[in-house]
Amino acid sequence: MDASPILLVLNQAGLDTAEDVARRFSTARIHGLAGRVPTADTQFNETIEHIQMLFRAGHPIVGFCASGILIRALAPILTDKRDEPPVVAISEDGSSIVPLLGGHRGANELARILAKALGGHPAITTAGDTKLGAALDVPPRGWRLANPDDAKPVMAELLSGAAVRIEGPADWLADSKLIQADDAAISLVATEKPVEGSPTDLVYHPLRYAVGVGCARGCDTNELIELVETHLAEAEIAKGAVACVATIDLKADEAAVNALAAHLDVPLRVYSAEELQRETPRLKNPSNVVFSEVGCHGVSEGAALAAAGAFGTLTVEKQKTENATCAIARTPQFIDVEATGRARGHLSVIGIGPGKDEWRTPEATRLMSEATDVVGYSLYLDIVEKHITGKTHHNFPLGAEEDRVRFALEEAGKGKNVALISSGDAGIYAMGTLVYELLHRDEEFGGVSDAAKRVSVTNAPGISALQACSARIGAPLGHDFCAISLSDLLTPWEVIEKRLQAAAEGDFVIAFYNPVSKRRRTQLATAREILLEHRSAATPVVLGVNLGRPEETLRVTTLEALSVDDVDMLTTVLVGSSNSRTVMRGDGKPFVYTPRGYAKRIDAPKPSDLATQDNDPVEPPQSDNQNTEDDA
Repeated sequence: MDASPILLVLNQAGLDTAEDVARRFSTARIHGLAGRVPTADTQFNETIEHIQMLFRAGHPIVGFCASGILIRALAPILTDKRDEPPVVAISEDGSSIVPLLGGHRGANELARILAKALGGHPAITTAGDTKLGAALDVPPRGWRLANPDDAKPVMAELLSGAAVRIEGPADWLADSKLIQADDAAISLVATEKPVEGSPTDLVYHPLRYAVGVGCARGCDTNELIELVETHLAEAEIAKGAVACVATIDLKADEAAVNALAAHLDVPLRVYSAEELQRETPRLKNPSNVVFSEVGCHGVSEGAALAAAGAFGTLTVEKQKTENATCAIARTPQFIDVEATGRARGHLSVIGIGPGKDEWRTPEATRLMSEATDVVGYSLYLDIVEKHITGKTHHNFPLGAEEDRVRFALEEAGKGKNVALISSGDAGIYAMGTLVYELLHRDEEFGGVSDAAKRVSVTNAPGISALQACSARIGAPLGHDFCAISLSDLLTPWEVIEKRLQAAAEGDFVIAFYNPVSKRRRTQLATAREILLEHRSAATPVVLGVNLGRPEETLRVTTLEALSVDDVDMLTTVLVGSSNSRTVMRGDGKPFVYTPRGYAKRIDAPKPSDLATQDNDPVEPPQSDNQNTEDDA
């Protein structure tokens, strides 16, 4: 269990026990129901929605409440038990600790730890633990089940009293409660060799091998995979016994190397040239040519030995093709992947939307949960605080955008999983473009280091301010629209003015970003004058402030009445086209929309009639799934 648990408290009765747990586990955070648990680290109003949100984000949940509350909340969203985070229910007095979900993914272990701390009883109900004494579908650390799909029928037979035959050394199996018989029809095989499993034979591989590789830049993926598979087969090493793929850090972004790790379903670990050079005395095929190129005398053998550790030995010496090399090392124990080398760094560029939890994508929430470090403007980190507890925070002030992005990339270059937090959609007027710009620049021209350039990047879309504003007021973006930033910090005003003229002449609905600031008070007024030359003074204008947050306000005015004093940097401004309409409803609330011409199609010929005509068929309405953002 890697993520820190969220302690869910619904009333004061469970708070004392939750606070006891929080004191013992420094990274745990208390989430309390607003109005009932005022001292909680994070408060929520909707219990069911909050529990589901935490679960979808992968947070372990410890509920100090009746188990039925958690069951009713999570039942509608349960899918694959192999992907669910731990969920534990604790009685308010701490006497009973019940792992409800994710028993073999950390819930049973968490229940035992909590029971020991609180002096309670861990009510573990998973059959593998209680009757068999072993979780056959999720073997212990250092082992891999080769045929997990066959675990269910095997366990069903064993739970019904069937005997089992254990083949090969595995203390965790020998120490279980399994009924053993030499002539049993069911077998559990512990082996390093490639053995086929079946619905009556489960095969377990100890993770004792490291595959070290090197290759030329742009090496064909199949060439490297075939090289490794050939020598695994010749050495009679099961792919399931491979703990990791290892290489020099210069190859962290090599497509073939990453494809090999994915093919074997193992982590990629990388080492510096200095680290690999330390393995020179153990190399079987040291090379001065390799040393002159990368600074160590062997990549594939050195990486395999470094991953296998001090007691590792080469099982397969360096083998090569025209563009690739591989070597395989074995350790007599198990390879602890997290304790050797480092991962290829990863940067998640996350758009968190305007700020409302419900408007943030599940992908964005998941990526924040998976990150070890979070980087962002302090306000944005505060908005998502409950999702980033226990992580290393790196706060940057507004205006330090380039420093912020460069720092995030460099930290990822150290092998970390970094989340760069941006409001709205990070790819629109925000951090996304700067990430790719710095990756593109040479380091001497303000770019990032070579290590930072080799990180993997995920750009998670978010709900933009313009989308949120449009949805809140109706559908003003229902037809062609554009977005224009009025900030001239990075774009000359002359260029902005040309774009304003073009958008005005083109009759686009316009979303204005960065409309004003303390020092900029004239641009919005100038934009208004330009638009008034091309559209009616009665054109609807929507002003959305703090969208999706408790302080949200929404106002509809007209282009003529639009005043700079009504707008600040937290305001999203939508200016309608000549076709946009404001309609007052019976409840006194307006909505704004921009028609697409559906009314004109009422009397249009049917598609069957059009087949005999020369004109093209009426174009069907296009769907609009664009995602957008703001972060200035």
